[in-house]
Amino acid sequence: MQPEPFTLLMTVYGGDQADHVRDAFRSAVQLQTLRPDQVVLVQDGPLPPALLDCLRDLVAGSPVEVELVRLERNRGLGPALDAGLHASRHDIVARMDADDVAMPHRFQTQVPLVRAGADLVGAGLLEFGTDITDVVGRRIPPSDPADIARYSRLHDPFNHPTVVYRRSAVAAAGGYGDLPLMEDYWLFVRMIANGARMVNVAEPLVYYRVGEGAYERRGGRELLRSELRLQREMLREGFISQPQYWRNVMVRGGYRLVPTMIRKPFYRAVVAPYGARRNRSRDRAGGTAPAGALSYIPRHARRPDQTASSLTPQPEPPTSPGS
Repeated sequence: MQPEPFTLLMTVYGGDQADHVRDAFRSAVQLQTLRPDQVVLVQDGPLPPALLDCLRDLVAGSPVEVELVRLERNRGLGPALDAGLHASRHDIVARMDADDVAMPHRFQTQVPLVRAGADLVGAGLLEFGTDITDVVGRRIPPSDPADIARYSRLHDPFNHPTVVYRRSAVAAAGGYGDLPLMEDYWLFVRMIANGARMVNVAEPLVYYRVGEGAYERRGGRELLRSELRLQREMLREGFISQPQYWRNVMVRGGYRLVPTMIRKPFYRAVVAPYGARRNRSRDRAGGTAPAGALSYIPRHARRPDQTASSLTPQPEPPTSPGS
């Protein structure tokens, strides 16, 4: 029997650079030890001539089938990804940003985990500047499902550019929707709430581009508005309690408003390495979760008399913000 096929999903919009898109596509298709069986490229609105030429070249020269989805206007990442998922022929879907670089063994590492039963698999990443030899930081997520669920009350527990998931699990959670700048975090929260089976590979499998303005984009009033909307939705879902809501608003909201010169070193020193610290701590403890560590119970697993607010509070992750 042939292994279950999978789709690579990328979106491109007018602000992307043709050279970056070409490098991302090549790293995720031609250079992979396990190639996707289909590529879905979403053109999110009008593109400049150089990008249009780039997409035509990629489609014509691809060693695997490419489905090009054209959206007449720029709809944003969430709606563009939902359109791409609709065009996917396979249930296993791997995400890839149009300005990142995948390591050659990325899919060889992650896809078998989804084939074996996981609904959502993320990975670590390396941040780079001018090129992939210029590594300026790393983000290692928590690996254990209990840690992921606990961590998700305050942080996005997955590096979105690294995820591979089942389209059916994404659809069961309602898809990405339209929550600008927070669509991935909101999707992952709903997937956790829906009982998705999840894991992170601590090993970095993607080079993540952090050029000029990367840390500026982690702040500002537009992102603060999305942040507040996300926290309201998480509270309404019952994923966080009222005290956790106010904590998140103060900590994460404040993080969006502090100057970049403070936000950047704080993120690199406290937020990015949290998963690595937690993974090492769990390894030293023998790799088993403490009793009751997962205090959030997915909706489908709750008793009829049990609500999210009735669950016993458990120790929280450190109050460091970040998406």
